[in-house]
Parts: sequence; structure tokens; C-alpha cells
Amino acid sequence: MATRVQSQGEATRKVRNLGIWSVKKWCLQDFEIGRPLGKGKFGNVYLAREKTTKYVVALKVMFKSQLQKSGMEHQLRREIEIQSHLRHPNILCLFNWFHDETRVYLILEYAPQGELYKQLTSARRFTDKRAATYIYQLCDALKVCHAQNVIHRDIKPENLLVGINGEIKIADFGWSVHAPSSRRATMCGTLDYLPPEMIEAAPYNEKVDHWALGILIYEFLVGKPPFESPTMHETYRRIRECKVQFPPYVSAEARDLIGKLLRRCPSERISLDEVKVHPWVVNNADTTVVCKTL
Repeated sequence: MATRVQSQGEATRKVRNLGIWSVKKWCLQDFEIGRPLGKGKFGNVYLAREKTTKYVVALKVMFKSQLQKSGMEHQLRREIEIQSHLRHPNILCLFNWFHDETRVYLILEYAPQGELYKQLTSARRFTDKRAATYIYQLCDALKVCHAQNVIHRDIKPENLLVGINGEIKIADFGWSVHAPSSRRATMCGTLDYLPPEMIEAAPYNEKVDHWALGILIYEFLVGKPPFESPTMHETYRRIRECKVQFPPYVSAEARDLIGKLLRRCPSERISLDEVKVHPWVVNNADTTVVCKTL
């Protein structure tokens, strides 16, 4: 399938004019299917083009049998419910979903620059400017999530995509939850990114996402998470101790911000607004690219 990737402005105008994305009853025959973009535990993601508008999307295809076998139906319903109601330029847009006898399909925004994890692996580590720009954008996106009582719980490079203008996109809400009550006590997420309160099965709130930002900044700048260890037991121990060791090339400003996010006590972690005005972010982030909300 030959495709032309739209500019962000062009894509945004098309999406805004397409009420059909939310009200139309979709089926697989509405799309031309292109190359695979990725493979997951329950299925694959394909580049696709809607036949009428020629709009390019990512079509996530999951097999019902595998979802049922793994007991993931409830998690998928929760993911759809949460992501379909979040609209922000740094959150991957879920336009709609449909299903047939054997599969479930999610119609997702296409992020042309692909997975951030692959870019980080290739670069080994990011510059302060690139890392700070991503963190600034993530703060904006997480503020929208938290304002709607959504805790992501699994912020990490593997769950982030890069859009056409190089902007970050939170792309996986599989572990996210609505949090109408302020505190929860379920363990989930990725080991290296878990905060102390979660590994101790204590109640937690949206501050788990603030902890994850601290881990993410470190991994962006160093190339690996700060508490990564050969064994699970050792990783847990290092997380509980909250002692971060920095390579000499990490700046004093970056160390200060990471230290203010990786606090054992959740209430001591600085706010997202404070992260955005921290000297490391202010002195490094590129905020000149303005992205319009879909």
C-alpha cells in the first residue's frame, strides 16, 4: 500500500471533519491493509488506509481466543474506555474500535517515526535537549490524564511513540486505571519502573507516574534505568533504598530533578507543573513546536 503521510495540520483538519470516526459502524473492509508496524502478545499492528478519506491509521488487530485465554478482556475494555476519551497531541489517539467473530480491531493514530525505545537503543542515550523536550511534553499529557482521574501506571520507552514532527506520544494504556478514589493498591507495570509503594503493595495514587518520569529521565540520559539489577530481589532492594548513582556526565540540574521525582514518599515528589519549570527542563526543552489537540 503506497501511502503519503499527512502533515500534522492536514491530519488534524481531516480528523476534526470526520464525525464518522466516532459514529460509523466500522468493519475490516473499510480499510486497505499495508505493512506490519509491530507485533504483540495478542496480535499485530498494521499500517492501514481508510478507503473513503484515504486517511492513514494504525490498525491494531488482536485475537479474541488469545485475549480470553490470558484473561485480558477486562483490561482491553478498560484500555478502550480510557484511551478513547483522552485527547491531547502527546497521547496517541484511539479513534474507534470494532470486532468480528475472531478478532478485535483498534483504529489508532499513526505515529510515523515509530517506537521511542528503538530510537533510544540506537542512540544509546539522548542529549539533554532531546530528553527535556520529551519530558516537557509528557508532563502536559500526564496532566490531562490525571485531570480525568486516569493513572497510567506504565510509563516507559516501550510505551512511547514518536509523531511526524518528532513529538512524543503515550501509546499504551493497557495498565491504566480510572481512579475516582484517590488511592489504589494493585501491583502492575514494569519492574524497573515500579515505585516503592507498589512493590510494597501499599495504596498509591497518580504520584506513581511522577516516579516513572524520574526513572525515564535517568534512562534517557544514561541508557538504562537507575535500579536495573541482575535479579528481581536486587532490583526491589535498590528501589526501596532510593539511592541513585549517576555517571559523571549527568548534569547537576538533571540530578536535582531526578532526585526530586525519585522520592520514597509519594507526597514529596514534585508536581508536573514544577517539573516543567525546573531549570533542567527550562534550559534544555524545545517548546517551540506547537501541536494542536486532535
